[in-house]
Amino acid sequence: MPEGHSVHRIARQFERHFVGETVAASSPQGRFAEGAALIDGRTMTQSRAVGKQLFLEFDEALYLRVHLGIYGAWDFGGAVSRDATTRASRGRMGQTGMRGAADDTVVGEHEDSLASIGAPRRTRLRMAEQETETETFEGFPPEPVGQVRARLLTETAVADLRGPTACEVIDAAQVQQVINQLGPDPLVDDPDEGEERMVERVRKRRTPIGLLLMDQSVVSGIGNVYRAEILFRARLDPHIPGSQLSDETVRDLWRDWRYLLGVGVDTGQMLTMDDLDEEARARALRSRADRHWVYKREGLPCRVCGTHIVLEMAAARKLYYCPTCQR
Repeated sequence: MPEGHSVHRIARQFERHFVGETVAASSPQGRFAEGAALIDGRTMTQSRAVGKQLFLEFDEALYLRVHLGIYGAWDFGGAVSRDATTRASRGRMGQTGMRGAADDTVVGEHEDSLASIGAPRRTRLRMAEQETETETFEGFPPEPVGQVRARLLTETAVADLRGPTACEVIDAAQVQQVINQLGPDPLVDDPDEGEERMVERVRKRRTPIGLLLMDQSVVSGIGNVYRAEILFRARLDPHIPGSQLSDETVRDLWRDWRYLLGVGVDTGQMLTMDDLDEEARARALRSRADRHWVYKREGLPCRVCGTHIVLEMAAARKLYYCPTCQR
């Protein structure tokens, strides 16, 4: 499932290429036909992410809410930009299993346009969790491919949505209802206020911190990868109840999440190892195997103490940790 940095990157793609534009909305699949009719022909006025939720605002205060879930994906085409990471991964952005950036790219800089491949050829890029190849096609817009739930089209760009958990048109009051149920997001909330909210929501719960970090009502945007890595960076046992943690420990978790989320949005990769030299950083950007402390490293020696990393199931999700460093 996409984690917070992926959804923020998708929101930025809409901000760059759709906000301020009149949008033709349709549902090639048919399942979103009524919702598409409500926003068809309207101007997109804002794009923002809160945790794993995407809100696209249209004039007259209508919003398209999208939660990708496990299977959802956005495909962008036309005159849309991509950074070094999306070039290197051939269009896949912010994915758990994505390819890394190539050695000759500068991550987060020097954006170019997918339309520069040569009009009228365009390139379609996918922003989701599942591995997908970039493809070229003739003419614009391209014909919908597969089960497209919603298509958003301007004169120069197109976005196709497939397989989301949630895709609905709602009003401002309903948007606020959704947001009220979410924990703080470091890129949305005031940092100090968000920190206090997270401290309050963690400290009053006897639930293990390894589960609380995945609870979107406690803190927004953290998924399996960031959960494992944040806990290791804090040297915290994932089984410790939130009520047993000190205020300062929870504050440190918030601040680290704020830092890592920023890195993920900027680079497009969940880079969780700090203080890497130039060669090690290049390897980390290139390969997930060199990028994380514990995630997907079950049975391998801990990078710090040599103890084998443990994998166990926690609330039906895989939990990775070092039983020695995280006591």
